[in-house]
Formats: sequence, C-alpha cells, structure tokens
Amino acid sequence: MSDRRLTPSMPMLLAFEAAARHQNFTQAGVELSLTQSAVSRHILGLEELLEVELFRRSGRHVTLTEVGCIYARDIAPALARIRGASSRITAYRIESRTLHLAVLPTFASRWLLPRLAEFYGRHPDIVLHLHTRIGEYDLADSGLDAAINVGVAPWPGLVCHRLEDEHMVVVASPALLARQPIREPADVAGHLLLHVAVRAEAWSEWFTLHRLPARAMRRGPQFEFTAHLIQSAVAGIGIGLVSRCLVEDELRDGTLVVPLAQGLPDSRGYYLLYPPERANFPALEALRDWLLPTGVN
Repeated sequence: MSDRRLTPSMPMLLAFEAAARHQNFTQAGVELSLTQSAVSRHILGLEELLEVELFRRSGRHVTLTEVGCIYARDIAPALARIRGASSRITAYRIESRTLHLAVLPTFASRWLLPRLAEFYGRHPDIVLHLHTRIGEYDLADSGLDAAINVGVAPWPGLVCHRLEDEHMVVVASPALLARQPIREPADVAGHLLLHVAVRAEAWSEWFTLHRLPARAMRRGPQFEFTAHLIQSAVAGIGIGLVSRCLVEDELRDGTLVVPLAQGLPDSRGYYLLYPPERANFPALEALRDWLLPTGVN
C-alpha cells in the first residue's frame, strides 16, 4: 500500500473521527462547522483511499462497520495527541512572550519601572509581570522565571548578571543637617539611625569601617521597605544608609543630601538571576539584552 493511502488528509480524518463519535454525519458537521454533505464527501474519500467501508448507510442513519470501529479506536488517540501537541506549542508561543520577574519593591519603583517604557517600546509584544520579593527565597520553587535581587555573587545554581552596584551612602534632609550638621563620620553618632530589616547590619558595618564604637549608635525605627526609610529621611526623622541608585530623585531635587563621601564598599550589587535552563527563553533574552546593552556578562 502506498504512503499516500497510509496517510489520509486531516480533513478526512477529522470528519471520520467526529462522525464515528456521533454516529451521525449532521452532528459531525455542526461540530466541525461543515455541511452534512461535506462530511459525507470526506468520509467517502477516506473509504475510497483505504478501499474499505467504514460506515453502513441505511437511509439517513449510519453505523460503524467492524473495521470502522477498529479504525476509529486507533485514530482517536492519535488525533488527541496531535491536538495536545498543537495546544502546547500555542501555549509556549504565548508564554514565551511573557515573563514573571521577582524584584525588590523599592528597586522596582525607583530603578526598574521608570525605565520600562523604553523596554516596552522595543518589545511591545512582551508582557512583563512583576512580583515583589524581599530577602532570600528559592527561585526554582517560586514558579517565577527570573529575579532581580541584591547580594554578593555567586548565586548557587543560578546565572547572574550584575546590573548596578549597591553603593550605600549616608543620606539626610537639609533641614535636619541645618540643625545638627554632619561634617565627619563621628557626627553620625549624634543622629537617629534608620534601618531596613533585610539590611539591619548596614549601620554596624559602617561604624566598623570608620572605627566608631557600636555602642555609640542611636538605633532608630526599622522598616520593611527601603522606600519607607527614604520617606522618613526626607521628613527629617533620622538619617539613612541606602543604595545611591534608590535616592537619585531626592538627591536631584535636594530633598536629601549626602553629607559624607564615605559610604560602604561596593561588595554587593543588584543582579539579574535565572536558572540556566531559562537562558534561551525568548522573553528573558529580550529583558537580559535590554538590561545589559553592552552584552551578557
């Protein structure tokens, strides 16, 4: 038997499979958006190709022959697999243009979101879903595609690209400094120190770096979000030690100033992170190339 006879057309197979399930050409036509006569023609063509009778016709009634039953039983799972494969490919096409990204909330609002209009201008077909996360978490178990987090490389089991140095600096409102100036590191000890929970050790590191006694620290309020610490510093509640890239707007408009050049060494940074198996995911490739315009590093 020739290959052509062994590989009937898809319209023939679909018409036969639907008619076999319904035992009715008219109902098969409704399901397939075909006329009853079109379904009948497809099945006649299939019978001629295979040289077997698949249905017994009695007036308007049709019933499967024995060989028709065997054929229907064999091709139904094959068509189901084809539909499933096509569905998965369609889903992958859609999902490949969608990215679920975990990101630190203040970094998202202060650094990433102001830049995203440019990204969407270059990639209007990609949808980027942002999920805020703080501290450490297992990216593999999160169901997310990638993350932007802060810390020190390497990140075990993840590909990482450094986006920005953390570069923490002392910030204070001009009004607060007018009342209580900071001219040298020791002057910091006279101020209420604002903390972020996930970076609670930052002021201790700063005091150690400048050889100041830890007992001299005046620990002030602790915040979950860096954005709240920044707002408190602007309000003059105390002074903050924050990543410079998160306070560029306040430094530009003068609501915050950096009274001391000495910050913390840039050992930490903000990184784009993702599992190795996601490296060639189209939406992730687009985001990575946009975030790292000089090339992957």
